[in-house]
Amino acid sequence: MLPPEQPLSTTEQIQNLILESADFEGFLNELARFSAHQMAGDGDDALCGITLLRDRKAATIGWSSDAAREVDQIQYSLSQGPCLTAAEEEREVHVPDLFEEDRWGPDYANAVASHGLRSVLSLPFDLQGDAKAALNLYSDAPRKFDERAAAKARGYTREISQALRLAVRFSLHTDSAANLRATLESRTIIDIAVGIVMAQNRCSQDAAIRILTEASSNSNTKLRDIAKSLVESVGGTGTRTHYQEPDQVQAG
Repeated sequence: MLPPEQPLSTTEQIQNLILESADFEGFLNELARFSAHQMAGDGDDALCGITLLRDRKAATIGWSSDAAREVDQIQYSLSQGPCLTAAEEEREVHVPDLFEEDRWGPDYANAVASHGLRSVLSLPFDLQGDAKAALNLYSDAPRKFDERAAAKARGYTREISQALRLAVRFSLHTDSAANLRATLESRTIIDIAVGIVMAQNRCSQDAAIRILTEASSNSNTKLRDIAKSLVESVGGTGTRTHYQEPDQVQAG
């Protein structure tokens, strides 16, 4: 008889989310939904948002539901609020009652309270890098996040910080890989165009590069676009293009 399977730990479940998500934004949304479920108490339907700051701006945001998205968007539109403060300053921010809150001015508190919410708890993740992130929890009850609830949320954010840190690194690597791939593709088409100009003008590589650069400058067109146009014309997908030295044009 096989032993019963052990339930997955929170960290293992988060790692599975990373592997199963189609992209990083999808992962953050799944993580927000998972976090809402973990933080919900006494059958409550918790609202949860996750903010990731890159280059000092909210770059990627995940929500557990449309309602969570709507209230999170309030602080992004105002460029201030508990979750942004928690992420930027890497400290816990507690709003016991929005009816008594004035740290971010009346606009924020009144706007969130208009959605039927009364208390907020925001906690930073420990990402140990340039990126910063925070978990935003909302409740329709004032003073919902007492010390017991806050301690549970702190333990949860500590537990999943490593997995989120891993996901952020994967995302940054993917972004870098995409940028590198685009650069290589540009470099390849430019090299091909240089070869075409060398064949057309029977000139050196340096001369071909100069011809393309001057064509780019004179037409106020990106070098890659000039190269692409030339390659496509020679390949029969457009009007045939020929670039040559300015003095050759005058001589002809």
